[in-house]
Amino acid sequence: MTSARMAGRLLGAASLGFLMIAAAQAADAKKGQELFGRCAICHNAEKGAGNKVGPNLFGIVGRKAATAPNFYYSPAMKSSGIVWTEEKLEAYIMNPAKVVPGNRMAFAGIANKEQAEDLAAYLETLK
Repeated sequence: MTSARMAGRLLGAASLGFLMIAAAQAADAKKGQELFGRCAICHNAEKGAGNKVGPNLFGIVGRKAATAPNFYYSPAMKSSGIVWTEEKLEAYIMNPAKVVPGNRMAFAGIANKEQAEDLAAYLETLK
């Protein structure tokens, strides 16, 4: 077997292994929905529902920050320029003060990365 062919097979095997690991570690929206119970104290997540102490999070993924209707946002959030992606939500869920310094959310964050990923995956389902 040529070295090029061997390298191709090794690369293929490594790629397959990486995909298997990634699939095993995929975020779990169902777990995220359970975790959302913590958030539901301050946030709605139902289409058409009003805001609570925090804005309604229905449709948050893909939405520009500070644009939920009838909610008073901090100047920091208004000027953040963020468009919420799953990745940006994960970071914000883990450390809101770091992602948007000066925001009004009185929540220190969830330190567990897997839980933050699960919660962001759940929020992504709200369309």
